[in-house]
Amino acid sequence: MNCANCQREIANYSNFCYYCGARQISAPGGIPRASKRLMRSPTDRKIAGVCGGIAEYFDVDSTVVRLIWVLLVLMPVPVVPAFVGYFVAWMVMPEAPYPEPLVAQPITPSTGVPHSTQTA
Repeated sequence: MNCANCQREIANYSNFCYYCGARQISAPGGIPRASKRLMRSPTDRKIAGVCGGIAEYFDVDSTVVRLIWVLLVLMPVPVVPAFVGYFVAWMVMPEAPYPEPLVAQPITPSTGVPHSTQTA
């Protein structure tokens, strides 16, 4: 990719030129960036999916998040704030859509191989 200001070669999808510092305007068809959203989990839930959603967001095991929440509830001071925090997160966090089920391919009885990978 060339800089629109100084016409020097820079890396693709750069936001600024390395040489002149000019902001680069990228085409709308650029590489889509993966955005991570904090959402309640539809599959990893015990009550409302809040702990499962937090675990998915931070890429940790949901059991760890649940244990931390239980420890916060059992401490003498934050009992009410822990319950209020969970309730507020339940109301504020949107629920993630259910994952799409995997479509099973029919298996040929004679070979045991799915139709799409079988050669003629």
